[in-house]
Amino acid sequence: MDQRAVGARQARELLRVAFGPSLVALVVIAAIVLLQLLIANSDMTGALGAIASMWLGVHLVPVSIGGAEVGVLPLLPVLVMVWGTARTTAAATNPHGSWFVTRWVVASALGGPLLLAAIALAVIHDAASVLTELQTPHALRAFGGVLAVHAIGAVVGVGSRVGRRVMAGVSLPAWLPDAFRAAAAGVLALVGLSGVVMAGSLLVHWSTMHDLYSITDSMFGQFSLTVLSVLYIPNVMVGTAAVAVGSSAHVGLATFSSFTVFGGDIPALPLLAAVPTPPLGPVWVALLIVAAASAVAVGQQCARRPLALGPALAKLAVASGLAALTMVLLGYAGGGRLGNFGDVGVDQATFGPAVFFWFAGIGALTVSMTGGIARRPRAPEPVVEAEAEPDVGSQPEPEPESADPEPQPEPAGGEPEPERAELEDTEADVEATRDVPNDSKNDVVEDPEDHFMADDDGAPGSH
Repeated sequence: MDQRAVGARQARELLRVAFGPSLVALVVIAAIVLLQLLIANSDMTGALGAIASMWLGVHLVPVSIGGAEVGVLPLLPVLVMVWGTARTTAAATNPHGSWFVTRWVVASALGGPLLLAAIALAVIHDAASVLTELQTPHALRAFGGVLAVHAIGAVVGVGSRVGRRVMAGVSLPAWLPDAFRAAAAGVLALVGLSGVVMAGSLLVHWSTMHDLYSITDSMFGQFSLTVLSVLYIPNVMVGTAAVAVGSSAHVGLATFSSFTVFGGDIPALPLLAAVPTPPLGPVWVALLIVAAASAVAVGQQCARRPLALGPALAKLAVASGLAALTMVLLGYAGGGRLGNFGDVGVDQATFGPAVFFWFAGIGALTVSMTGGIARRPRAPEPVVEAEAEPDVGSQPEPEPESADPEPQPEPAGGEPEPERAELEDTEADVEATRDVPNDSKNDVVEDPEDHFMADDDGAPGSH
């Protein structure tokens, strides 16, 4: 294969990774800005500055207009940008390719957006000289936001291709992919169920949403409010998730939690009609069921492959920590300052720990109940080995028996065997019979006094 063709193809892939998602976002933003200016019958003065500001806003860079800082930016464009970066980097990464090429893919995914960020800052600075209400954002904040968004996308995309290869190289636990999967399931369940609750609350507060739409009479204004509400849906879902796990969300002075609600001024955005109004009814306490159900999803994913007690708890702890970290990042990205309304977001001091404790506590109970902890095998009982049967083929030939058999040893008790005892008694009787003469059997036993002799027996005249 021609090396020049391979090099040209790799160069095209690197260019697509570097500028593909950012240019697509830039084209969409330009179309929206130009359409708004056209409908408003306005000139194109400052159009480039508005496009550059909105492109930086997609990367969570605050926009300052007329001295009012808009730091609460919609999360939906940010998530789409992360997904686009992850998709392009995954397509350009070979799972079995060299690490040199993989590093170039990551560098391209970060270098291209940083170059566009520098250009956007220059355009905004130039437009601010014409439009005094437009202010140039802080350079470090701009580069940091762009770098963070595309770095997350690059890590997700490249990690999906070479993750197992990296794990095999550094000897990470085999259950780590299951922990990532469980964390993703928990985050999706928590955010998704929070979205269901948000939709139900919108239906309950339909009249409030209708009143918020009535602030403008033009169809284009209502269409703009609808588009803006759609872009901010992930922000409200994250706030609902914070309320569900026991934390709180706030819009300026207005604070919302599962136990209490403090009213206050909120922006006239139709989506915010879903927020509860004081006094708080008992139905909002049912939000805790959302957190419990999400924790059950984490536990079920962790229990798919049973492990011993220690690794099973470690997998659950890692999954809970990753899910809590993800929700904290989403809460931070979806918050900020909103002009005169003040700070908008969730309580970061309690949000992450609440997610972790819900997922770890209910998840551990789910793992233990669904068989996620492998039982230790019982100790095998001692088996008495049977005597091995002699192998006929390998049995040695019997030795010829000797004429005089060897005497068998006596039993341990010292008593002769019955047959040998009877044989010895018979032999003893035979020997005794042989020693006694035959005539002794007919002798008569005499009186012993007859054999004594007195002194008078031998004198004459004694008879």
